[in-house]
Amino acid sequence: MELRQLSLFRAVAEELHFGRAAIKMNIAQPALSNHVMALERELGCPLFIRSTRRVELTRAGETFYDRAVRILSEMELTTELTRAAGGSRIRQIKIGTVYPATMGMLPLFLGKIARKFPDVRIHIASGNTGDIIRGLETGQLNLGFIRPVENIGSLRFFSVAHERYLLAVAENNPLASLNEISIEDLRDQKIIAFNRQNLSFTERYFNEKFEEYDLTKNVAYSCDDTYSLVSLVSAGLGIGFAPEWTTDIPNRSFVLKKVRGIDFKIGLGIAWSKEDPTASRDDIVEIAKSMVRRG
Repeated sequence: MELRQLSLFRAVAEELHFGRAAIKMNIAQPALSNHVMALERELGCPLFIRSTRRVELTRAGETFYDRAVRILSEMELTTELTRAAGGSRIRQIKIGTVYPATMGMLPLFLGKIARKFPDVRIHIASGNTGDIIRGLETGQLNLGFIRPVENIGSLRFFSVAHERYLLAVAENNPLASLNEISIEDLRDQKIIAFNRQNLSFTERYFNEKFEEYDLTKNVAYSCDDTYSLVSLVSAGLGIGFAPEWTTDIPNRSFVLKKVRGIDFKIGLGIAWSKEDPTASRDDIVEIAKSMVRRG
């Protein structure tokens, strides 16, 4: 069994399509299929369920994928550790981000990284905080812009900013014309809330806040992301709390209003593994620390 075979298998497992995986790995599709079949013969069991319509991992394939990812990540980490010990420069930085929460921060960080390391390749991957942490732990990511977490094991987190959420209301909503809005003004309003497949930090935060202010019963609509939330608000279906950066959305038909006595803020920061020779460099950490925004 060779590392090249593991890399080819991982490509098929992630694409679930032999043609796309072949293009991704720059190999002819028949050759790719032969490598996978050779793996299956060596392991003595099928790794994929193949049909004319789809490709799926078998249970054995799922187990093998998890192990293959860890082995390949460990080899990549070993390579980077050796290069770092030998004084080699960074060649690539893989960054995970909880987009679009990082819209106001990521471009600034990327600009600083590009100026500091003009020859480095940068790859950006979007996901939730849990997905990004797993990527950091397995070595698939070097850095992650995520919601607050504790420093556990090799994981390190540095708070960079707090994202303020204001009340989003449609321009034709009577609340839009009020100079001051109170909690009581929200009692007869339908609320649009976040409801994602996996309970996110933001969703959990607002669930607790709605419970605290006795607004849970007002939640009438839910959505996965900020853009959907402001679209529902703009359609006049209800009100919702949206981050301040949404004021930069062009041609918007909603306004952001402060609610007296409410200050909803959610932390955002950068995370890395102290075992990662790329992320643990002092200069990269310093770039992150230079972006701290208070408030």
